[in-house]
Amino acid sequence: MNNWAVEAWQRLVESAPEGIVICDATAADCPAVFVNGAFAQMCGYPVSALLGSNLRVLQGTDRDQDARARLREAVEKGEPARVLIRNYRPDGALFWNETLIQPVRDAAGKLTHFIGYHRDAGGRLKAVERTSAGLPSWLREDRLTGLHSRAYFEELLQRDWSLAQRDSHEIGLALFDIDDLGAYNEKFDRSAGDACIRRVSRVVGAAYRRGGDLVGRWEGGTFAVLTQGDEAEKATQYAGVVKQRVRDLLIHHPTAGAGRYVTLSAGVASLVPPRGLPLEALLKACGAALKRAKKNGKDGIANAEANDFH
Repeated sequence: MNNWAVEAWQRLVESAPEGIVICDATAADCPAVFVNGAFAQMCGYPVSALLGSNLRVLQGTDRDQDARARLREAVEKGEPARVLIRNYRPDGALFWNETLIQPVRDAAGKLTHFIGYHRDAGGRLKAVERTSAGLPSWLREDRLTGLHSRAYFEELLQRDWSLAQRDSHEIGLALFDIDDLGAYNEKFDRSAGDACIRRVSRVVGAAYRRGGDLVGRWEGGTFAVLTQGDEAEKATQYAGVVKQRVRDLLIHHPTAGAGRYVTLSAGVASLVPPRGLPLEALLKACGAALKRAKKNGKDGIANAEANDFH
């Protein structure tokens, strides 16, 4: 291929409206050797950060996906594949990536590269949501944070609570609340408080990525997280990780006490729900645990106790 043809090909691929990535199938881990601008814009990473890397980095810790397994199998066999996979931008925002990979072989039939064609499937999935039963799509999302709205979260929580009762499996609820948010609003104004809520919401939302996890904005600076199958001790430990990640944001809060940074308090409740126990008992217990965490000095975690469910 002469230089003119190479340059024309590069311009054509670079200006394509969909994401295009070429990976080296002859090198260990199939690193990306070409990334066009559309893909970089879609995933939020600069081209330089993607070149030389396997695109699995976009899945972060969300490794338990059937789509990942299908892609891996296709790569190992040198076959084409089309999947819908959960990827994450640098700020932790989820986007659904429709991916088609095609193997490329040389004249001798040896596999040399994979070409991947990528589209953000968020719009298509939202169209599907609009035809689903339950709340209309515009009521399902909290406008400030992009998390599930409280109404939609409660709808899903009721569904999963009933399933947990039927199947006798562990279900957990955590309430995270920004400490001294009222004082923060008074110091910096409401718009700064909203910006703080958005930053914290991204941390909480990015921390819970498994298929059964649900994250919603409960009210004000309070976020609700539903988990499946986690024992109370594990759920509490992970809540501590989330709490530390918020501290690590180093959002200045001059009236927050000795720490001087925005912190979270959390209440955690986890159990295998008996058949006759109403969902309100879980909500009550988790709320009581959050109040204890606040009373014990904030920036802490409290677990629901047996009598909190009654």
